[in-house]
Amino acid sequence: MQNDAPRPPLPPFTEETAREKVRLAEDGWNGRDPDKVALAYTPNSKWRNRAEFPQGRKEIAEFLTRKWNKELDYRLVKELWAFKGNRIAVRYAYEYHDDSGNWFRAYGNENWEFDGNGYMAHRYASINELPIREEDRKFRWPLGRRPDDHPGLSDLDL
Repeated sequence: MQNDAPRPPLPPFTEETAREKVRLAEDGWNGRDPDKVALAYTPNSKWRNRAEFPQGRKEIAEFLTRKWNKELDYRLVKELWAFKGNRIAVRYAYEYHDDSGNWFRAYGNENWEFDGNGYMAHRYASINELPIREEDRKFRWPLGRRPDDHPGLSDLDL
């Protein structure tokens, strides 16, 4: 697959365009469509995600399929941490439950590097996870895109 068209916003990022890029990534992941999400990455994109190192859109889509088949009712919030040129750093938290109904919240940081057309070429994720009680969940919007008026990570003290 080739990157036929630019995927705005494009680097070099401003604070406004970096925030937009972060929100677009969050929206995509909350949509939980592995093939669609994989299109945001370069055809040869390289990842580090826990103990997995997917490369390329096909492996990324396969990874996301496995992830969202295991992490049920997945809801994610991302927040811009820093940016410069074609790189963005984010922090994030997501909640999900397993097939036994046990809830978890994962916290992490990601470093992203984009090509000139706005596709992510590198994604390096560091993630920590802990069990939570259902009543301690903070992300309770209907599945899909986080509503614009839902608090972000800083607002939730996460």
